[in-house]
Amino acid sequence: MTEQTTVRNTTWDELQVGDEASVERTASAQDFYLFAHVTGNINPANLPGNEGAQPLAPSMWIGSLISAVLGNRLPGPGTLYRVQNLAFHERVHLGEKLIASVRCTQKGEKPLATFETRVTKEGGALVAEGIAEIEAPIETIVADARQLPELILDEHDHFGKLVAIAAQLPPLPTAVVSPDDHNSLGGAVLSARKGLIIPILIGDRVAIEKAAQELGVDISGYRLIEIESHRAAAAKAVELVHSGEARAVMKGNIHSDELLGQVVKKEGGLRGSRRISHTFVMDVPTLDHLLFISDAAINIAPDLLTKVDITQSAIDLAIACGIKEPRVGVLSAVETVNVNIPSTLDAAVLSKMAERGQIQGGIVDGPLAMDNAIDMEAARTKGIASLVAGRAEILVVPNLEAGNMLAKELTFVARAEAAGLVLGAKAPVMLTSRADDDRARLASAALAQLYDYWRRNGRAFEPAEQTVADAAE
Repeated sequence: MTEQTTVRNTTWDELQVGDEASVERTASAQDFYLFAHVTGNINPANLPGNEGAQPLAPSMWIGSLISAVLGNRLPGPGTLYRVQNLAFHERVHLGEKLIASVRCTQKGEKPLATFETRVTKEGGALVAEGIAEIEAPIETIVADARQLPELILDEHDHFGKLVAIAAQLPPLPTAVVSPDDHNSLGGAVLSARKGLIIPILIGDRVAIEKAAQELGVDISGYRLIEIESHRAAAAKAVELVHSGEARAVMKGNIHSDELLGQVVKKEGGLRGSRRISHTFVMDVPTLDHLLFISDAAINIAPDLLTKVDITQSAIDLAIACGIKEPRVGVLSAVETVNVNIPSTLDAAVLSKMAERGQIQGGIVDGPLAMDNAIDMEAARTKGIASLVAGRAEILVVPNLEAGNMLAKELTFVARAEAAGLVLGAKAPVMLTSRADDDRARLASAALAQLYDYWRRNGRAFEPAEQTVADAAE
C-alpha cells in the first residue's frame, strides 16, 4: 500500500450530513509530557514518573484528538472551530488506545456545520462526547501530509544513576583548587553533601569565603588551605596527592593550563606510566547509554602511541562506570582506510592492536565516521558489519579540535550534559569548565569516585541494587 503523501479537504459544498471520520491514538508518556510543556499544566496526576497511581490522560488532551479529526480528516485542512462542548465519562490511563470520531449532523448557513463528536476506548467504552460547530472550508485545499520533526525528551538520567552508585562508596578526599566563584564552590559543596567527596579547599580565603556567603553555604566544616596564587594552589593540590591527604583533584576557578601544568610536570607532578589524557562523559538525551569522548582537552594532535593510551584509558573509565566490555569507535571522516587521511590508518592499527590484545577490555573498530559509529541504520546502509558500528559507547577522535567541537556540539545543540575526568595520572583530576554548573561537577565527582575504586581494586564497583532507583533529585 502506497503511503499517503497529500491530504485533500472536503469543502462545505461537498460535505454531506452523515459524513464521518475517525483517528486512532494510543496514550503515551510523550503525549503527557508534551501536553504539560505546551499548556504549563504540571498536575502530577497526569505526569509519568510520579509516585502513586498510574498517570491519567489530561482531559483536554483527549479533547484535542477531536480537533485532529476535524482538521486533518473531515472536513480537513481549512476547518476552523466555532464551538466545542464535551462531557467526560471515563478516565484514560497511559497505554490505552483511543478512537476519536466525528459525524456531520447538520449544515447551516455557509460555511457553518455541526458535528457529533466522540472519543471511545478500543473496546467501545465511551470516554467523552459533545457537539462541535465549525466553519468548513469553502475552497479545495490539497496539503502535504506533513511529518512533524522529532522532539527530543530528556527521558534518561544516566548521571543520576552514577551519582547514586558512587554515593555508596566512602567519600573521596579531594583537593579543590581555587573554588572562589559560585559554580566551582557550589559544585564542591554539592558533591560533599551527596557524600562523594571530602573537600579540601585551596586558594584565597577571602575570595572563597565571599563565594560561600553569596551561595549561602557554611564551609566552616571543611579544611581550607590559604594560598592566594592559582599556580601555587595547584601545586599544593598535587603535593596533597603525593602525601596521601587527597586522592583526587577538582578544578575550581582556575585556568586548565595552570592546573595541568602542575599535574604533568616531570618533577613532582602526577604523571604515571601512561600518557595523560582527558575523557568527556556525555549524557545524551537520544542515547540509552553514556557516551565517552576522548581526547578533547589535553592532547592536541596525538600520534599513534598516544592514541593507544587514550583508548586504553577511556576503556578503563567506561569499565569503572559499569560497562563490562565497552565498544570503541575510532573516528575519522570516512569509514574506509585512506592513505591520504592519516587518522584512518591510526584507526585501523588501533583496531588490530585491540584484536591482538595490545589494547584490553573493550571491542575496538575503526575507522568509522560519526554517523555509522552511532547510528545502526547508517551502518547498515553502508554495509558495515561490525560489533561496534551503530552502537559505539566510546568515541576516540582524531585530534583535540575534532573532539572539542564534537563534545560542545552535543552539549549546546543536542542538549547533552557533560562531565569529564583526566586519566592516566596518579589520581583522577576533575577538569570541568569554569562555566560548568553544579550538576556537571557532581557527575565528575561520581566519575572520580568510580575510577578511583577501579584503580585500587582492579574491578568496577558493584552497587546494591536498590540504590539505582534513587537517581539524582
